[in-house]
Amino acid sequence: MATGWAGDGAVQDQIDATVKDAIKRARSQLPSGPSLERCEECDARIPEARRKAVPGVRLCVACQEAHDREQVAASGYNRRGSKDSQLR
Repeated sequence: MATGWAGDGAVQDQIDATVKDAIKRARSQLPSGPSLERCEECDARIPEARRKAVPGVRLCVACQEAHDREQVAASGYNRRGSKDSQLR
C-alpha cells in the first residue's frame, strides 16, 4: 500500500537498486587479466590453485585478507544510515 508520493513497490524498487549498485561496485573491484605467480606486496608465491580460482589475482591470501580489512574500514558506506536499513 503506497502512501504520499511513493508508488506501489517503491520501497522494493529502492532496495533492488541498492543491491544492483552493490553488485556492480563489487564486480568492478574484481581482478582481471593474467594472475601473478608472486604476490606484488610481499613477494610470496601464489599457489596455482588460487591463480586458477581467481583470474587476475595479484596478492597472496594473507595480503588479500589485510587489503580486504582495510577496504571495509575505509569504505565509508554507512549501512545503519541507509534508507534500506531504516525500513526493517
